[in-house]
Amino acid sequence: MSSRKQQISLRDLANHLNLSTSTVSRALADHRDISEATKERVRQVAKELNYRPNQLAAALRKGHSKTLGVIVPHIKGYFFPAVMNGIEKVATREGFNVLLCQSNEDLSREKRNIEALLAAQVEGILVSVSANTQTDLQHFEQVRQQGVPLVFFDRVPELPQSMAVILDDFQGAYQAVRHLIEQGCTRIAHLAGPQHLNTSRNRFLGYKAALEAHGLPYQEEEQVYSLPALTHEAGRLGMQHLLALDPPLDGVFAAYAIPSVGALEVLREKAIRVPQDIAFACFSNEPFTTMTQPQMTVVDQRAEQMGETAVRLFLQLLKRGPSYVPPHLILKPELIIRDSSLHLSHEPREPR
Repeated sequence: MSSRKQQISLRDLANHLNLSTSTVSRALADHRDISEATKERVRQVAKELNYRPNQLAAALRKGHSKTLGVIVPHIKGYFFPAVMNGIEKVATREGFNVLLCQSNEDLSREKRNIEALLAAQVEGILVSVSANTQTDLQHFEQVRQQGVPLVFFDRVPELPQSMAVILDDFQGAYQAVRHLIEQGCTRIAHLAGPQHLNTSRNRFLGYKAALEAHGLPYQEEEQVYSLPALTHEAGRLGMQHLLALDPPLDGVFAAYAIPSVGALEVLREKAIRVPQDIAFACFSNEPFTTMTQPQMTVVDQRAEQMGETAVRLFLQLLKRGPSYVPPHLILKPELIIRDSSLHLSHEPREPR
């Protein structure tokens, strides 16, 4: 296997042309002090040698890299890719390139991502923290100490004076559970995510508040199942646990979409009708939620808008300096009602 060819540098090009590097640089930049004949000669040889200018080095000489670093827990599913689409849309329009890193829900990898982005001299870092990021936040303090703008989105750590854009997860959960109650549900269970994550915690609190506001019973030990992971299999395990409740539940609100697929699978295997026997709603408007049987009622997370807003926060911080700390920006959720939650409570329930 042949080794990769070494990239031609500006100095290599100058040596080949027997010119100074400054003359070659100005010729490539179409400087008026360089003759047209020299410019044409430099361009021709640069093309023949496949010379490509080092845009990063040129930008750094001017004091900016024009590069924005982004760290996400993963790029599976719809949400984080949609956020990235929003980030790249605004960043590109503002003349920034984007470097994307995945933590894969691992704190040590998240730390390595930070080190790599700082070494690349990015002008800012946007982060949604890993599921394992809890109290060890020194790597984020390091970013701030170096004066690099830092903006969190969606999953936000308990870090004082931090900038972030989040969804109102509490209201999204409250709206979903209230909708289930309006459909006649009185025994609503919750498939909950890890409570150290702000997203999971606020969704649980919204679920609990909706039950209490409508005078419905709430027993955390019975009605709340903490998902061991945000996976399809975890959703299956959670649903199997909840089906053992006595009296039986008639509604489920899930904090995440992927476990919801596993939960619906268990209900289908046990011939439990959705929504007639158990009404179902979940967070995250993943495309596959319209492909399940029945289609899932979901809370839309405004993913692309979140990405766009995170870049705008970064640009504000870049312009105003590290002392600028606006409050967290909170996006409004949208409940999208589909067949899985339309309980049709007037229909007789079949015995299980």
